[in-house]
Amino acid sequence: MQSPKISSPNAALVFGGSRGIGAAIAQRLAREGHPVALTYASRSDKAVDVVATIRAEGGQAIALQADAADHHAITAAVADAEARFGPLRVAVVNAGIYEGSPLDQFPLDTLDRMLAVNVRGVFLAIQASAAKMAEGGRIVTIGSNTAQRSGSVGSSVYAMTKSAVATLVRELALDLAPRRITINNIQPGPIETDITAGFLEHLIQRNPLKRVGRPEEVASLAAYLVSAEASYMTGASLTIDGGYSI
Repeated sequence: MQSPKISSPNAALVFGGSRGIGAAIAQRLAREGHPVALTYASRSDKAVDVVATIRAEGGQAIALQADAADHHAITAAVADAEARFGPLRVAVVNAGIYEGSPLDQFPLDTLDRMLAVNVRGVFLAIQASAAKMAEGGRIVTIGSNTAQRSGSVGSSVYAMTKSAVATLVRELALDLAPRRITINNIQPGPIETDITAGFLEHLIQRNPLKRVGRPEEVASLAAYLVSAEASYMTGASLTIDGGYSI
């Protein structure tokens, strides 16, 4: 049986919301009163778990399958979110991939895949969301502190894609300002997720604060950026990395 439509002035869509930072953001937004649609690329089990957690806490959530590199899937996810919860007020673009390799060994297909997801996919998600967004909406992208400095061999392409996101956000702020839609970029450093699980100790030793961040800390910043208190901030990139990139 199809779930009934719930019309809400606070509807949110989190691209890449099934794991790590994206899951933490989806859960935080739900606690703040946003009905949340979240996308996943392949791990439907993780997405189902996040939805179940949100619903167990009294929130509203649905999971939508959408590959970040697939234009039609992104457009469909926005349409499905709107059909379920009404016009979007919040869009968080978290989907992204990392594959590192030194210059002389970097495969062309890896380059194309990272550009497709980390740059093209981000643009498409913003474009599709903004087209369906109510006036005064909020868009947040999840970039990376590597846009400032990675300090690691093999991270050049990833850093390039995240620098592109920061520039895109800064310039799109002008496009969206007439509709009072703000757009800002969060640049996390090392965060404790399944991606960093294998080298946490190395990251801790490199960090001035001698720890890595928690997904919930990034989610707190995202919650602020979509709130009324942040209505005068747009086009900004905010780094949250414990001083890692200083």
